[in-house]
Amino acid sequence: MSLGTVKLNTLEVSSQGLGCMGMSMAYGPADETEAKRTLRRALELGVTFFDTADVYGIGENEKLVGEFVRSARAAGEHVILATKFGIVYDPDAPGNRGADGRPEYVKEACDLSLLRLGLDHIDLYYNHRPDPRVPIEETVGAMAELVAAGKVRHIGLSEASAATVHRAAAVTRIAALQSEWSLFSRDIEAEIVPACREHGIGLVPYSPLGRGMLTGAVTSVDDLGADDFRRGVPRFQGDNFAANMALVDVVKEVASAHGATPGQVALAWLAAQGADVAPIPGTKRVRYLEQNVGAADVALTDEDLARLGSLEPAGDRSASAAWINRDTAPTAG
Repeated sequence: MSLGTVKLNTLEVSSQGLGCMGMSMAYGPADETEAKRTLRRALELGVTFFDTADVYGIGENEKLVGEFVRSARAAGEHVILATKFGIVYDPDAPGNRGADGRPEYVKEACDLSLLRLGLDHIDLYYNHRPDPRVPIEETVGAMAELVAAGKVRHIGLSEASAATVHRAAAVTRIAALQSEWSLFSRDIEAEIVPACREHGIGLVPYSPLGRGMLTGAVTSVDDLGADDFRRGVPRFQGDNFAANMALVDVVKEVASAHGATPGQVALAWLAAQGADVAPIPGTKRVRYLEQNVGAADVALTDEDLARLGSLEPAGDRSASAAWINRDTAPTAG
């Protein structure tokens, strides 16, 4: 297996990154020993692009990934570190989340992330969710000041609408947009992907394996732990789940023809969507990481791509439509 590189505007990264969220939250209990093995193995396999956020594990994931990045760089390894700010939780009601894009918060959050990471700069800093109360121009303007101060090298957005992308790009250079994109999440293709490409903004799909559904490993909702957040995702519920399992059978058929896994086919499909696409499948286990990287050796035919591209999943990708593809307040005046 051999990973190439892609350009996210002027930032060059491995053609597949590693999403690190699940090492600290959301997908069952954490296993720090296995997580560290997975991070090291990723680097051995050519993954140089590692993704975290201040909210993952309430800072614990940044500490974990930061330790790994420092060690790798001390050994002379080239590593690109991405983290995010902007999702905030109510301390009196931890289940209630919101967004904060105020310029003063941008700078405070960056300093706290650098402290947890133990680094002097962040390679790619994302606004994790645009704040609907704050004009995006103000948020990315503050991020541009972080670049000027040397604390951040490149700026990214996450789950921004096409209008938000255009407005942000008018203020400063945006390297990447991170949004959910997979065979089972196609909504960004109509307007958001073209908006990004108009400005030379790279695309970083998260949950490229359909939150595990496209791997074929989840065959029943009962396979998910009681605390697994996917139980609340419409795509995993009731008749939607059954309909989507039928579509996974199609992915399995294509995979069988290539001697590949369904997950590898899903990642190969994304890789075929453009030279500006760097998916970040998340895993906390070495064996799944190795499978994911193996997608680089899967060459889908035009017929495969057409067949896979025609799949239409049942159910929304998020339990809250207001939490994705977000707009912000208009500029004053």
